Amino acid sequence: MSERELDAAGIRSPGLRAAYRRSRELNARHGRTYFLATRLLPPSRRPAIHALYGLAREVDDIVDEPRGPLERRTRHARLDELWTELDRGFAGERSELAVVMAVVDTANRHGIEQRHFSSFMASMRQDLTVARYRNRAELDQYVHGSAEVIGLQVLPVLGTRCPPEEAAPYAAALGNAFQLTNFLRDVGEDLRKGRVYLPADELLAFGVDEPRLRRCLETGRADRRVRSALADQIARTRAIYRYAAEGIEMLDPISRPCITTAYTLYGEILDRIVESGYDVFANRVSVSRSRRFGVALRGTVPIVTARMRARLTDRLDRVSSSSMLGGG
Repeated sequence: MSERELDAAGIRSPGLRAAYRRSRELNARHGRTYFLATRLLPPSRRPAIHALYGLAREVDDIVDEPRGPLERRTRHARLDELWTELDRGFAGERSELAVVMAVVDTANRHGIEQRHFSSFMASMRQDLTVARYRNRAELDQYVHGSAEVIGLQVLPVLGTRCPPEEAAPYAAALGNAFQLTNFLRDVGEDLRKGRVYLPADELLAFGVDEPRLRRCLETGRADRRVRSALADQIARTRAIYRYAAEGIEMLDPISRPCITTAYTLYGEILDRIVESGYDVFANRVSVSRSRRFGVALRGTVPIVTARMRARLTDRLDRVSSSSMLGGG
């Protein structure tokens, strides 16, 4: 299937095809929801999404290696090496790193601005030194580079019915909402890594501080105050989802099923957190496999309908042309 996608996207070079296949493998292995949603795009647009995900995953793996002074220096060095490769790639030099080859080609094909990649790398470097956020402003600054710019990178691939700058704020907001959803789902996992991605002042308004979060991690259960604080964070995140939803109609119709599917499934992670009693310390909340495939299947309906309509229109046009020629 990936060969058909590469053919449809006009990617001919054997080296580039191998690079895109590597990115696709990363997406299929690690990004279950994203990969499933990407399947709803036309084959010609899928490789670009795989490439963007592949870079993000490669960087995330570097950042999340075992922590410690020596390891931190090593991770900094690896991030610097990766950024140097990206910088050279954008300058027209060839890179041997698969994810860099694929993402530079994608950026060139779709006109994705290099500054979005610079912002992303800046936030990833921040992950190596900053593990707490005092307020929403500090978290927003981090999330802009770690997630909002991903929405802005993807937007030219999806296409829009309006000037791209009109849709950009909504694409950024959706990236923000997805990231905040990850933070809420992964509270326990992040605590184990020594990180807290929730604004300290907003938690403190409910009497929650890091020692309380750690006690919940030890017991595997959220207490009353933590449940109230998490409910507040979920309400804030749902508001961002509602704003982002306004931008879906601005997208190219062929891309909407993909984004609607991702929007629906990621939003339902918040539902699962609430239904679990805010169990984000002992278990990783997720949307069931059957539900993911059900939503994706529903997304194929408008795609199939549009294709059938296009084929019917084409057939009628051919019949009409034949009749006109015959009548002449």
